[in-house]
Amino acid sequence: MCGRYSLTTPPEAMARVFRTTGPLPNLPPRYNIAPTQQAPVVRAAPEARELALLRWGLVPSWSQGPDSKFSMINARAETVESKPAYRAAFRQRRCLVPADGFYEWRAEAGRKQPYFIRVKECPFAFAGLWEHWEKPQTPAIDSFTIIVTEANALLKPIHDRMPVILHREDFDSWLDPETPLGDAKALLRPLEPEAMEAYPVSTRVNSPRNDDPECIAPLGA
Repeated sequence: MCGRYSLTTPPEAMARVFRTTGPLPNLPPRYNIAPTQQAPVVRAAPEARELALLRWGLVPSWSQGPDSKFSMINARAETVESKPAYRAAFRQRRCLVPADGFYEWRAEAGRKQPYFIRVKECPFAFAGLWEHWEKPQTPAIDSFTIIVTEANALLKPIHDRMPVILHREDFDSWLDPETPLGDAKALLRPLEPEAMEAYPVSTRVNSPRNDDPECIAPLGA
């Protein structure tokens, strides 16, 4: 799964990498983004791509609201095209979730040790889906989920799942709703382990109140 991640890349740099246009949100460096918080995604707009702040934890359009059991932070790659909560978004509302690292926890001697995992080419993007929820007399919510798949050889000793990390040359295909669904599904695979690195970090990251560079500092450094 993916339950915490970081994004410290300035908005202007993200706009260049992800080729977005329009106003840029105010995005201070984030070292410990947690579920239910607002985070940037890249999604297709009528004329181009936009960088927008959405709520992490997908709220299906047919659910009662963000506090229901249908608010989800991760979607499994194996079933994303068939699960009722995700299948419409998989067809029409795919997005990129910019990041420069994420966390996973490994069980060690009766406790869970957090690890920070990053990709050598940053920023990178998780494969994501977004959804719009709206009810009368209630503020509308745009939300997103991160798609996860089986872990690669680097991550397997830490956790059996990992977020789908897209190659930059696949961004266009993933965002385009005209891409055949089989082709989009084929992109949901583990990233090559040689493109990544992982190291243990402090348990400070366990609390979403901690959001500073110490979260990503190597343990004992």
